[in-house]
Amino acid sequence: MLKRPISLPWDSRQCEEKSEEIIIKRLDKKLLPVHIAIIMDGNGRWALKKGLPRKAGHRAGVNTLREIVKTCRNIGIKILTVYAFSTENWKRPQEEVKVLMDLLADYLQKEAPELHRNGIKVEAIGQIDELPQKARLEIYKIRELTKSNDKLTLNLALNYGGRAEIIRAVRQIATEVKNGNIEIDHINQELFSNFLYTRGQPDPDLLIRPSGELRLSNFLLWQTAYTEFWISDVYWPDFKKIHLLQALYDYQKRDRRFGGLKI
Repeated sequence: MLKRPISLPWDSRQCEEKSEEIIIKRLDKKLLPVHIAIIMDGNGRWALKKGLPRKAGHRAGVNTLREIVKTCRNIGIKILTVYAFSTENWKRPQEEVKVLMDLLADYLQKEAPELHRNGIKVEAIGQIDELPQKARLEIYKIRELTKSNDKLTLNLALNYGGRAEIIRAVRQIATEVKNGNIEIDHINQELFSNFLYTRGQPDPDLLIRPSGELRLSNFLLWQTAYTEFWISDVYWPDFKKIHLLQALYDYQKRDRRFGGLKI
């Protein structure tokens, strides 16, 4: 039987008894991940479990995102990438897709002043041009507003797919080779990374997936080659600051060797 690869400092009951302040004191600020990636999963199941429509779960998930972004900024995380809408999510019922797009536009519009005030730079990665006009407009506006901020970079993965991103990079590199701008022998991992949406950013140190699923779901396939994974059974709307701190605490106990050995 497959066991979930999770190592928690306390079980659920004990975790509730521990204050956030105690966990924060145990964290080594010098060993915090630079880049955290999160698959925001479980909104629909959270709602159904409570007898609510799925859209209620998505709205609750927005509140969680607000809290986690604020926490990352306050404790000194430099980059947060969240999986907001995948290339596969278009397969969902049209009504649910519309709710998600409306929520996205509303979030960007309402949160822009506070995000800017707190020094957060907002970026969007994915096939943004295929999003509805209202969502695209809010993305362009918040990008422009926050482009000079440096406290935290918030990457919103929208209409994003890891395979599509890699194919896009291959096509761009092939075009550059065809035009004589790149020699085939010069193609390496560093060059390839420069053609990804996350170019110029370090790969995620830690990937968090709520809801208990054990897969990447086509998220940052290239970038997560040596990322540490942290899985929680908690649905995203119930994911709180203390869960993030717990993930960071566990992350700091990992032995990251990147395929090598420490001597």
